[in-house]
Amino acid sequence: MGIFTGLLKAFLVGGAICLIGQILIDRTKMTPARILVSFVVIGVVLGATGIYEPLVDWAGAGATVPLTGFGYALSRGVKEAIEQQGARGILTGAFTAASGGVTAAIICGIVASLITGPKEK
Repeated sequence: MGIFTGLLKAFLVGGAICLIGQILIDRTKMTPARILVSFVVIGVVLGATGIYEPLVDWAGAGATVPLTGFGYALSRGVKEAIEQQGARGILTGAFTAASGGVTAAIICGIVASLITGPKEK
């Protein structure tokens, strides 16, 4: 029962975040790039204020995998780096916190391009 409820919570929260993004695409004139950047900024703001933490604790991957979770990870990395390094942590914390995700995205992009053999238009 524990695994099912965890998956259900993740699905509901992740689905709600994606639903908000889809509504913004369909109902506003915002470009997808602006929506994606907005989600990251919202994640940073909610993470920095401590509002996003209970959602992450409750929904797990449903809150950390979408782009708001990336923003949350950035803000959390900066907070931890400031506690350890002082003001220098403002510059280094976000890079340390996000380096694994960015590296994985780059490697997956390279592998996908090698498999699919992209062509110029």
